[in-house]
Amino acid sequence: MSFLHPSEQLAIVRRYEAAGFRSWPAAAVHYDGTWVIRLTAGHPAKRLNSVNPLDPGDVHRIAERVARASRRFEAYGRPLTFRMSPLAGPELSDYFDREGWSRMAESLVMRLALANAPVDDALDQIPLRDIGRFVSASLKVHGADASLRAGLSEIIGAIQPEAGMFVLERDAEPLASLICVHEGDLAGLFEIGTEQAVRNQGLGRELILSALKWARLRGARQAWLQVEAHNAPALALYRSLGFEEVYRYHYRRPDNGV
Repeated sequence: MSFLHPSEQLAIVRRYEAAGFRSWPAAAVHYDGTWVIRLTAGHPAKRLNSVNPLDPGDVHRIAERVARASRRFEAYGRPLTFRMSPLAGPELSDYFDREGWSRMAESLVMRLALANAPVDDALDQIPLRDIGRFVSASLKVHGADASLRAGLSEIIGAIQPEAGMFVLERDAEPLASLICVHEGDLAGLFEIGTEQAVRNQGLGRELILSALKWARLRGARQAWLQVEAHNAPALALYRSLGFEEVYRYHYRRPDNGV
């Protein structure tokens, strides 16, 4: 995005941030100015439990507002966490630096024009309609704790745009899974995972292409996803499919955050 005017860059970031909020909804949402406070008692994911600043210029009374957000997080039993996209701005980052906050978990937002996606030969797959079946598959594929079942089910059930739940199985055993959220011309990919024992066999690629084909047939023109910067195998896969970086974000927590 370096060739764009800064205001155009921020507009693009705002679009993806808003799409992310709708596609992966938190259980409770509060606003403090242009800070969006997302909290979810049933799931510990940082993107569902974080303060998301959406305007670099909204930096008045930072200490007071951070304290107010902290009380909300404490009520949910969650560590105070800020999600720092380019919309957070340098002044807020400088404040956290002065206060000694930790920086963690840098991630990339990537996109792919579906006109260029190699989906023509992808398997035509009908998404699941059974949330319970998908959640069971997703937990197994990710090696996640069964205690997350209710929270993940609640999140998926609250998705307002059209959501396709995809699972690749062999002998009734789930090997890979993902959710594709189609909204207008965008298709967001979430919860992408492959069973550890069968990784590097092209199964994730196969399932992603099926999901992208499904989304393109429904009118989506651009796919997007989020991936942690240290996940080299996933980054290599997404780049091989043609995904390109749009922007990065990371999380900040006070040193007493757990």
